[in-house]
Amino acid sequence: MTPEELLAHLCEKSPRQKASLEAIYDVCKDIVESGGTDFSYAGIARLGAERKVPKAQSIANKTGENYQALIKCFVSVPSTRRRVPTLRGGDAWANEIKDPQLRILVHRSLAELAEAQRTIKEIVPPGTVIRVDDRSGTAPDFKLSAIERRAMEYLRSDDFLHDWKLERGRVGDILDPEKKTVFKPGTMQAIEKVLKYL
Repeated sequence: MTPEELLAHLCEKSPRQKASLEAIYDVCKDIVESGGTDFSYAGIARLGAERKVPKAQSIANKTGENYQALIKCFVSVPSTRRRVPTLRGGDAWANEIKDPQLRILVHRSLAELAEAQRTIKEIVPPGTVIRVDDRSGTAPDFKLSAIERRAMEYLRSDDFLHDWKLERGRVGDILDPEKKTVFKPGTMQAIEKVLKYL
């Protein structure tokens, strides 16, 4: 399917997006005609800002699937006008490959990698820290030692309350003989959870 056919199909399917789809189509067509290779969402949004092209984030979102399909159609259409992507400094070694078929495959792989990295930078701006914490409460590093477990069990026991002349409150707190709070509300529930999961 050509970009023109896809545009007609998408406009018919989603009439509310027609103006945006046509604006993206015009920008992509300009990129192809000028020999450009940057079909990143940010690049298209920047070039089409005056033509009412949606912002890069809107194109990348779930609601931008039609926009993404149209852009991918332009990327997949072979064009003699399209410039061969220049290699980054660290990738110049690919030009030294003697076998022409292998050299083409390597160039294509490097171009796809560069495009993927550009896309990631659009979605996750540089400098953003992403933390993945896959620890679970049952991990061996987070188990209580035998001494720690005995200490926690003593804190929840009636012996502890009797030894210190304390009593349980109604909201998981511990009160002294003068009804002043010694352990804040929720303490007893927290101790139970610690003993259950650690």
